[in-house]
Order: sequence, then C-alpha cells, then structure tokens
Amino acid sequence: MKHALRMALTRVVIALNRAKDWLIAALVLSLLRLISLLPADKAIRLVDRAARRIGPKTSRHRLALENLRRAFPEKSPAEREQIALDMWGNMARLAAEYVFLDQIFDFDPDASEPGRIEVEGAETFFKLRDGNRPFIVFTAHTGNFELLPVAAAAYGLDVMALFRPPNNPYIARRVLAARRTSMGHLVPSRAGAAFTLARRLEVGGGVGVLVDQKFHKGAKTRFFGLETRTNPLLAKLVRQFECDVYPARSIRLPGGRHKLVVEPAVTIPRTPDGVVDVQATAQLLNDKVESWVREYPGQWQWFHDRWNIKHTLK
Repeated sequence: MKHALRMALTRVVIALNRAKDWLIAALVLSLLRLISLLPADKAIRLVDRAARRIGPKTSRHRLALENLRRAFPEKSPAEREQIALDMWGNMARLAAEYVFLDQIFDFDPDASEPGRIEVEGAETFFKLRDGNRPFIVFTAHTGNFELLPVAAAAYGLDVMALFRPPNNPYIARRVLAARRTSMGHLVPSRAGAAFTLARRLEVGGGVGVLVDQKFHKGAKTRFFGLETRTNPLLAKLVRQFECDVYPARSIRLPGGRHKLVVEPAVTIPRTPDGVVDVQATAQLLNDKVESWVREYPGQWQWFHDRWNIKHTLK
C-alpha cells in the first residue's frame, strides 16, 4: 500500500513538473514569436532593456552577484551590479538573435568590407579546412558564442559541436531544431557523447566544445582564484588523438555587431614522460577563459553555479 502511494505521488510530481516546463516553454516561445514581428535591431534592443529590468528580480541575479563578489572583490557593489545588468542584456540579445539569425549573420569570407559579423584569425579557419588532421576548437559562454559554428560553416569547415541542452525539454527540442539548420553536426552532452566526438577525431575531423560549464567530478582547478572542477574531456581527447587545440571566442561590439576571434593553437602541458597532463590542461583552459571574461565581464553568464555555491545562498 505504501509503495503504491509513493509511486502515485511520484507520477503526480512528474506530471506537475512537465506541466510547469510546458507552460514556461509556451511563454518563452510565444514571446520569441511576438518579437519576430518586429524589425531585428528594434526587437533585440527591446529585449535587452526588458531583461535589465526583469533579471534583477530573479533568484539567479543573487547568485550572479555573489559570483561577481568572489571573482572581483576589488570592484565596488555598483560596478558588480552593472556587470550583472550587462549580463542580462547579453543573454536577452542571445535569445533574440536566434530568431533573427538569418538577418544578423551577414558574414561573407570574400567580402571586401566588414559587415555586422567580422572574423579575426580567418587564416586558421582555412588551415583547418584544408588540413587533414584532427583538431579541437574550444570556447566559452561569452558574447553570442552560437555564431562560431555558423562562421565555421561559412568557411566550409565542418565542426561537430558538443552542447548542453536547456533543462526544459520543450525549449531544448526547439533550440536543437534551430541550431541544426545552420550549425552543422551537434552532439548533446549526455552519456555516449565522448565516444561520438572520439569517432569524429579518429577520422581526422574537428570538434568544438564549451569548457566553462559546471562539472561535478572533473579535474581540480582554479578559476578567478577560486577552487572549481573542470571537465577533463578535452585533455583526454588530445591525449588519445594528439590533435591541435584552438581557442575561439565571440565578442559583442557596439551597434549590434560581433567579432569572432580564432586564436593560434595552444601548447598543451605534458608530464616529464611526454603524456598530456590532464589537470594542467584543464587549468590552461580556465586561464584562457578567465582572460576573456576579465576583458568583457558583462558578456559572460555569471548566473551559472560555476563554483557550486548556490546551496549556500538559501
């Protein structure tokens, strides 16, 4: 009898969570459809202003401010608040830019004048496209990072990208459908993803990974001087396939423009016997991302629980 009751309660909770996810997804997708009726630049500016008002009223804002306090103890509360507001504006723009991707992505590798999208390090794209070696491109949640695989495709470069789907399954399905239209091969970060990426590298292909996500059982590292765990997947893939590793990032510029930067390959740390040092490589990734975030702090997603401190705020 007790077991049956527990099972019934579990089914009710699952049904309620599904209903909640559906309602949230319906609201979000309805808003995106509504802004699609506006001109792109006007709509993007509108959601930016709205997010700067709504974001501070959410629980995630409190987490963002605490992350900022720990990462930038030298900054004043007002400075940290401004960074958080810029972050909400950046996130809103990112969501709206999904709707208008075909309009805002005007990049042409053969154009003589830069448009809304400019690329720094184009020679690396050509090198990877014309080469026959496996490679990994890593990035972080900065600016509109979603534009990087779109730009790679514009150069004829086929990159298999690892991504983390949204927690809401209804939004996740819609986001995945939108990404597949312009971002090449996508691999959700779940069980089996590492094997899929390994197969791509094994045949001389390229993969793209985000390296600034929370990871419970990763390598012990530091980020902004604070202890955290970092996913060791990239280092393990390099150790197995001896592939080159390239940093790449997106920078949001004034006037609704974007700069995509592909940097030269990094030197992967190794142990005295020549084996890839997994922990040192994970730290190298953190150091690179930290340098990006320090340059444009308002373009990173501070509401991520990167240092596993959310439970301390309750």
